[in-house]
Amino acid sequence: MSTRAETSGFDCSTSLAQSFEVQRRVIGALIMRELHTRYGRENVGYLWMFLEPMLLAGAVAGIHGVAPGHIGTDILPVPFSLVGYGIFIIFRGIFGRAEGTLETNRPLLYHRMVTVFDMLAARALLESAAVCGTVSFLLLMACLFDLSLPPARPLWLIAGAGYMVWFSWAMSMICCAATHENRLVARLVHPMTYLFMPIAGGFYMMKWVPRPYRDWLGYLPTTHIFEMCRYGQFESLNDTYVDVTYLTLACLELTLIGILSIKLVRKHVHLS
Repeated sequence: MSTRAETSGFDCSTSLAQSFEVQRRVIGALIMRELHTRYGRENVGYLWMFLEPMLLAGAVAGIHGVAPGHIGTDILPVPFSLVGYGIFIIFRGIFGRAEGTLETNRPLLYHRMVTVFDMLAARALLESAAVCGTVSFLLLMACLFDLSLPPARPLWLIAGAGYMVWFSWAMSMICCAATHENRLVARLVHPMTYLFMPIAGGFYMMKWVPRPYRDWLGYLPTTHIFEMCRYGQFESLNDTYVDVTYLTLACLELTLIGILSIKLVRKHVHLS
């Protein structure tokens, strides 16, 4: 009896490990396909994956670079802008590109191992890797030119970026399901992204906002994410307006809604 149970447990763990390996290979292949279809192999090719967010974040940081420091001695305008807009680009890229995912990748669903979950996960990983790499490089350059100080609490900054990837990926599943065969909603995705930018929390601090508006903005998961990132970057700030428990529960809830939405929509996707 014990030998049979041990053998069964070993088979289950082996099967689970094999499933993860298959999933990893599928997502890796989808990332390579996304690179080819999005950037091609001509001209700068894959480099554009980093150049695009670098130009946008660099331009915003340059515009704000002529302004004086915001608060305190270490909150300089360049890192403030890089962290704010750079982290927001993660959301814009992942959420904005979720629209039309099913339509453009429908032929891939003929393969049994490929799912909509894999497609969105591959896009989220590609987008977040490019943006995080770009922001890290720009922050390094800013430090070398004395426009910024190194992150005071790098683990908090990394955690904030990770939460933004999680939040954006969950929202991308909801967006993908909502825009499937609904052109009206699909056309609203990009305008909604830019309308969301002023209130997301990337360009203001919660301590600047008076009540009751501060309490209302506290319901947005992104305000906690940006406060977490700024707490990681600047020594003089504190984590007063960061509620990790609320942020985690919000991301879990959005992820569950996204997964259920994708499963519901997948039933209506016809491959023929």
